[in-house]
Amino acid sequence: MDLTLALVIGVVVIALAFDYTNGFHDAANAIATSVSTRALTPRAALFMAAAMNFIGAHLGTQVAQTVGKGIIDAPNGSHGLVIVAAALIGAICWNLITWYFGLPSSSSHALIGGLVGSALASSSVVHWDGVVEKVVIPMVLSPLIGFSLAAAIMIAIYWIFRNSQPGKTNRGFRYAQTVSAAAMALGHGLQDAQKTMGVIFLALTVGGLAQPTDPIPQWVILAAAGAISLGTYAGGWRIMRTLGRRIIALDPPQGFAAESAAATVLYGAAIGFGAPISTTHTITTAIMGVGATKRLSAVRWGVAGNIVTAWILTIPAAAIVAAVSYFILHALIES
Repeated sequence: MDLTLALVIGVVVIALAFDYTNGFHDAANAIATSVSTRALTPRAALFMAAAMNFIGAHLGTQVAQTVGKGIIDAPNGSHGLVIVAAALIGAICWNLITWYFGLPSSSSHALIGGLVGSALASSSVVHWDGVVEKVVIPMVLSPLIGFSLAAAIMIAIYWIFRNSQPGKTNRGFRYAQTVSAAAMALGHGLQDAQKTMGVIFLALTVGGLAQPTDPIPQWVILAAAGAISLGTYAGGWRIMRTLGRRIIALDPPQGFAAESAAATVLYGAAIGFGAPISTTHTITTAIMGVGATKRLSAVRWGVAGNIVTAWILTIPAAAIVAAVSYFILHALIES
């Protein structure tokens, strides 16, 4: 086995490990609201989320194309594979750090930061126009849209059910949350599994095993879908507590509004624009949006501030870890 093939296999394994951490890191995105409102039991919610993640991963490849081709140009051969491996290590490290502290940071932006950091460290080409258009602008817009849309849905629910009995309304929305949580999990698979597909495809093209114009191989889609589903089923309880209770104590109508708004934004970004947006940012700001319609003080803005700090740090922090990883891998493998 030559060095390039060995590195391709190694990068694929690391990419699937990232996909697994993405699953358990972001499991809370899809189900925290449903679990906190007791619409679903934790284990049933995790199983549902894992299944919907797997299905969602098969619904398109637009985001994978963006990640695989639109962020960096890695040189062919072992040098390019070292760059991709370092990017993944940077993303995995940041995922584990934020998971440990229970902060719902973005796995998507950790991956983008890792790619940019390793590319800069290796003096490779970074498509800054693609980063701005497909990452930075959606990174700013998707939380704002998620907040506003969730608030609008919540206001509509308040108005439509203004004369209904609260107990009966809550019971109905607990059933509705099963659907909205499934929609959110489907959107998570559509977005996040595709990012791993894009990185694996980038490794295959750099390693000379695929052409940039080729479609994403079916085995790559299945592997990425399986890894994120297994990670989701493993659960991410630390982050689930933050999203489900620490930002605001949700009731079933609020949970339904937040999940519906977030799922809508995820589908629109993936299918309409091929933009790798953060499921974490979207659902978190949607939760803030529904809370703010009740009263601004209902949202624990101190917790929200800590989350936003983690968001701001994600891309540069993952980039720094990826750059350090590149220098270490370069010294070990290429020197």
